[in-house]
Amino acid sequence: MQSGLSELQREAILAELSALRRYCFSLVRDIEDADDLLQATVERVLSTGMPENAHPGKWLFTVCKNLWIDDLRHQKVKKHSLHMVADDPKDKPGTEREAHSQRLSKAVTEAIRHLPSDQRLALSLVAIEGKSYADAALILDLPIGTVMSRVSRARSALAACIEEYGDYGPKKPIE
Repeated sequence: MQSGLSELQREAILAELSALRRYCFSLVRDIEDADDLLQATVERVLSTGMPENAHPGKWLFTVCKNLWIDDLRHQKVKKHSLHMVADDPKDKPGTEREAHSQRLSKAVTEAIRHLPSDQRLALSLVAIEGKSYADAALILDLPIGTVMSRVSRARSALAACIEEYGDYGPKKPIE
């Protein structure tokens, strides 16, 4: 199948795959689903191509976000919910310090899962993928100020989670 992508665009896509996979995981929160979303994104770009003047990384992230949103809408119509993977019991740490660190990490991960999707999308792009606010705004098709405020609200929510967690575990259950 001829995709119409230049060799330069293909190389740029290959260079972005690792970051795109992390982004997919931050959206769907399941490794198998993330790999499916990654594959669907690459298939879409290969089959439809991309504008010559498009930045391949930004284009991939935008296509990925749109496919994810389409899938959420499809699931909502069918009344399906996202499926979470259970924790692996062999991931237990050896020392109390490691245990605390792992509990805190799980609490933050859980807090990220419960962020509204618009905040999670913006935070994933800026804080996890290291995109600038301007790049995230282009990918999300939003004004830069909106992206900045969503990232700020997400960070505040996570800071509150960490504060609630305290030195020796949660002060109250994280919902």
